[in-house]
Amino acid sequence: MNPNIYRVKARASPLSDALHLPSNASKNGQGAPHRRPDVVQNKQGFPRFSGRARVKKLAQDTRLRLGSWNIGSMTGKGMELVDTMVRRKINIACVQETKWVGAKAKEMDGFKFYYTGVERNRNGVGIMVDKYLKDCVTSVVRKEDRIILVKLIIGENIINIVSAYAPQVGLDERCKKHFWDQMDELIQDIPIGEKLYIGGDFNGHVGKDCKDYDKVHGGFGFGERNDAGEAILDFALAYDLMIRNTYHKKRDEHLITYKSGPHVSQIDFFLTRKIDRLSTKDCKVIPGESLTTQHRLLVLDIVLKGTCRRNRTMSVPRTKWWNLKGEKIELFKNKVLKETSWTMEEGANGVWNKISTSIRNVAIDILGESKGTSQPFRETWWWNEEVQKMVRFKRECYKAWQKNRSIENFDSYKRAS
Repeated sequence: MNPNIYRVKARASPLSDALHLPSNASKNGQGAPHRRPDVVQNKQGFPRFSGRARVKKLAQDTRLRLGSWNIGSMTGKGMELVDTMVRRKINIACVQETKWVGAKAKEMDGFKFYYTGVERNRNGVGIMVDKYLKDCVTSVVRKEDRIILVKLIIGENIINIVSAYAPQVGLDERCKKHFWDQMDELIQDIPIGEKLYIGGDFNGHVGKDCKDYDKVHGGFGFGERNDAGEAILDFALAYDLMIRNTYHKKRDEHLITYKSGPHVSQIDFFLTRKIDRLSTKDCKVIPGESLTTQHRLLVLDIVLKGTCRRNRTMSVPRTKWWNLKGEKIELFKNKVLKETSWTMEEGANGVWNKISTSIRNVAIDILGESKGTSQPFRETWWWNEEVQKMVRFKRECYKAWQKNRSIENFDSYKRAS
């Protein structure tokens, strides 16, 4: 038998487990060669035989967890919300009913909170972004006090996160129509190629039955459908969205988003585009958090293709223009007139660049320059070990209270039946 036959077959199929006879081995007379490959001297062979490590994937998938939560009020709950996001590994949280006024952004222990509100102690929405993704935010769009959008660029993905708070059942139809008109206007401005995730309190029941809406409803909802729920389904059907809560089979405790005494319902939802359905891995309710006693935390796990570059925190120094007062005004004026060249030899653009650069340099010399770091969040000072210990104790008491209350309700139900 010719031993080179085995060597040729092995080279023809390098991924197979082909056996070949080494050149320095003799046949054993049993018909089959030994499983002993030649020793690779220059380590340029196939990794299995050469001993080299396999090449790692250059593009790694990025796992993100989104959250949606109606917290009742943001006042005094900023640091506890950050603590919940860290423990539950939530990267971006859509928050409703913040009751904060203004269209601003705040830093909270490295996290950044974008919010909008019009009337004090009423409505308001916001989006909290963790410290690793806050530098990926490119734009923020606010629609009065019920809708806010944050756009991020993560690797090669453009992601649009929307936090929405639909009008309650008791409000008139004009208010509800205005809300859905604003949602239509916002979604129409988002290109099809960009990813879209809408999380919010929609104050409607889509129900567990997917009749007439099987393209947007997965059939694993909770409760019975009402008119507000049909509005949600019609909106999802119009923009080719999927209600992700209904596509994952869960027990009732992981479907109920609102619980007040004997009243339970599913009114918080995550909506995503159908083209992104494969990137969504799970969607469920986490019932054990005690930041608010009625609404529950809803999370959505997604996977993005490509790499996630964690940008370093960059400081941007600012000129202290607010110090331009008193004696510094005259000093600033004289120094600018003395050190700035006002000739028109280089054209309008050249003169403008020269003058603006000179004014900035004089301002830095006279007025000073900041370090570029943001001011600490005002609620951070009280978030010490003692407060965190009491928050953990409150969470444990809340879980025990929920468990005992469910047992009492079950016993009363048995007695009544």
